[in-house]
Amino acid sequence: MTRFRVWAPTPDHVALVVAADPGIGGSPATGDPIPMAREAGGWWTADLDVPAGTSYGYRLDGDGPFPDPRSPWQPDGVHGLSRTVDHAAFPWTDAAFRPTPLPSAILYELHVGTFTPGGTFASAIDRLDQLVELGITHVELMPVVEFPGDRGWGYDGVDLFAPHHAYGGPEGLKRLVDACHARGLAVLVDVVWNHLGPDGNYLGRFGPYFTDRYKTPWGDAVNFDGPGSDDVRAFVIDNARMWLRDYHADGLRIDAVHAIFDQSAVPILEAVAAAVHELATELGRPLVAIAESDLNDPRLVRDPALGGDGLDAQWNDDYRHALHVALTGESDGYHAQYRGLPDVAAALRRVFVFEGRYSAFRGRSHGRPVGDLPSTRFVGFLQNHDQVGNRALGERIGHLVGPDALKVGAALVLLGPFVPLLFAGEEWAAGSPFQYFTDHRDEALAAAVREGRRREFPAFQRAGIEVPDPQAEATFVRSRLDWTERAREPHASVLAWYRALIGIRRRHPGLHDGRRPAVRVDEREGWLVADHGELRVVARPAPTPCAVPMADADDWRMLLASSSEIILDGAGLRMPAWSAAVLEPAR
Repeated sequence: MTRFRVWAPTPDHVALVVAADPGIGGSPATGDPIPMAREAGGWWTADLDVPAGTSYGYRLDGDGPFPDPRSPWQPDGVHGLSRTVDHAAFPWTDAAFRPTPLPSAILYELHVGTFTPGGTFASAIDRLDQLVELGITHVELMPVVEFPGDRGWGYDGVDLFAPHHAYGGPEGLKRLVDACHARGLAVLVDVVWNHLGPDGNYLGRFGPYFTDRYKTPWGDAVNFDGPGSDDVRAFVIDNARMWLRDYHADGLRIDAVHAIFDQSAVPILEAVAAAVHELATELGRPLVAIAESDLNDPRLVRDPALGGDGLDAQWNDDYRHALHVALTGESDGYHAQYRGLPDVAAALRRVFVFEGRYSAFRGRSHGRPVGDLPSTRFVGFLQNHDQVGNRALGERIGHLVGPDALKVGAALVLLGPFVPLLFAGEEWAAGSPFQYFTDHRDEALAAAVREGRRREFPAFQRAGIEVPDPQAEATFVRSRLDWTERAREPHASVLAWYRALIGIRRRHPGLHDGRRPAVRVDEREGWLVADHGELRVVARPAPTPCAVPMADADDWRMLLASSSEIILDGAGLRMPAWSAAVLEPAR
């Protein structure tokens, strides 16, 4: 017997409908509507003897059927019927797996649809061995929930419990996670709880999932603190538990928490962190929750007993922005407030560049000092999907600078004090861009998205440069990784550099202990030296050679150099343009 249960306090009548043929999900349900019993708190239930894989939906006051807000599977997309799933039926083989602890992790963010030509969970399995060979410990999946159409970034998802049909659905995701665990790779799932996409979003018909008291850049804010919010909060907490329990994920990356608005005494992020850690105890394996945040607020990762939310880590955009300016010299938009190399040094010393400093871009002071928090509570990166895909043409850092400059940035990330994250293809300076793409079937919405993307980049229009059409399949196809590049130059040399850096990181526990390095920087000459105990990283992100003085030069020897022209002598290092060196004690 299957119990169908749905929270729907808004309608006066709720009925369950089941497809006459369970194998025809999304077709009009031909069975008679089954009235559901109203329970306390706006819940409705019905018990029915149906097999796993049954297609169903809910009629609300005679309208519909609509997908289940907690639908586990949408085989026919966001407007189709839901389908039941027996999570206990999957033959997991990962009972002995334990992830690398987060302080020692190397994260790898990927988009399932562009990671391989096949663009599915199954085809992603074929590339996992290359990630293991590279030294990756955690695969971070961009959102995999059901979203409109067959292709998209996933941040406009609407069925938050259902893995996307075009990627392979629930079974495909489980096979991918199991395959990752078999290779020693942990899996993080990117979740979006600050908004839902507009197309196929039926939650508002069921109950007060959204509020107009707050605004997000992407649509209605989720109701975490208003009337009816208890069950909305439960919806999100149960969503977190589902990815970790039913899909065996090892953690969550929570999207844009600065757009999650909640004035509750116990904020939803604190409640999620507590639920994740309680589940870890119950399951007997470590689980983590990582926030993406624009707030520069360390309270996200402080212990609740000290006034924090208790999350395990948060992204550090400041480090990326300072590195980007140092390598590219770009000064547009938010980049204008960063000073390049001096701010790279500031982030290495104190985590945030803006820790209460005035931000000209924001027109106010921004951020808060991190105090004694270990640096391994923060994720550092040279690029991610946002900083690549939100550019008009989707250029990666490897399109903006040459291989030598890219190697300098990679050394400062992979041998830095933060938990490093790579964006798929970065390790070989992938030639494919990562552009913004969608597949909206609603013509009005598609036109609005297309026009909105053009308006976002007026300078391109003035220059007569065409911004890629997000709805065009070609935009998606251009964004696929070409794995054959790895064997060709300059990609092969970049890949070898990344492998060498990751190997050094994994052999030097001083990079995992949360301590921040001692940093020397010369802004005028353009060099930076970071001492991590038994490791010294020297960076020259500038277009001319220079000498880096080292009073203790005789105490060090070369471990890795990005150029054969780097010379270590008794006075220090002679560095060519765009170069990096890694030194270890001379014993």
